[in-house]
Amino acid sequence: MSRDIKLKSIKKNTLSSLVMDEIIKLLIDGKIKPGDKLPSEYELMEMLYVSRAVLREALSALETLGILKRKSREGTYISDKIGTRPFRLMLALSSDDIETIIETRMTQELGFVTLAAEKITEEELQRLETTIYNMSNNIGNYDEMDKEFHNIITSSVMNNVTSGIIEPLMDFFYKMYYTISKEHRNIDITIQQHQAIFEALKDRDPFEAHRAMYIHLDHVRKRVKLGKINNEEN
Repeated sequence: MSRDIKLKSIKKNTLSSLVMDEIIKLLIDGKIKPGDKLPSEYELMEMLYVSRAVLREALSALETLGILKRKSREGTYISDKIGTRPFRLMLALSSDDIETIIETRMTQELGFVTLAAEKITEEELQRLETTIYNMSNNIGNYDEMDKEFHNIITSSVMNNVTSGIIEPLMDFFYKMYYTISKEHRNIDITIQQHQAIFEALKDRDPFEAHRAMYIHLDHVRKRVKLGKINNEEN
């Protein structure tokens, strides 16, 4: 493995972030791939001209981000699946800004629902219909049914990359959303909007699915803003 890798020399007095950047660049350039084993610490130290302390700091940071996995007695590997940690850290910077979170959710979920119109299975469509029925008839927890509806859609097209983005995004949104007043919630409107999304997906119509989801998420965004204003006034 080490014979095939060429790294830029890094001066001893530079920060460990430069080591991180160099390893990430190799991954982006395709010179190392998910699942590959990195050279030993000694080999990396020689390639990068850095101390063990600097190298270990960089490796630890990359492991925290979910980019590396260190296995005792086996060595250090590039993660074969992008985890949620990098995106969770980005979201944490906006943890007090629910408007940013909902807008980010819109950019992602509108794309998901468009692809779902092509890929969603009959079994998943049945599950969507069940959530709408349960919400309409007060069966189970309303909030959980609402989350389940959206989770079914996103999971129908999820892959290793998108799961690392949408899962923490939805978690952050709902945690923040539940801290905002629900006085302005209109269950009937939500159910109608969910029904419209379902019908578009059932018809395999990506354009109508996108339109129906936009109407729904825009409604949520306006409700979030109103709840935030009320909280600030109280």
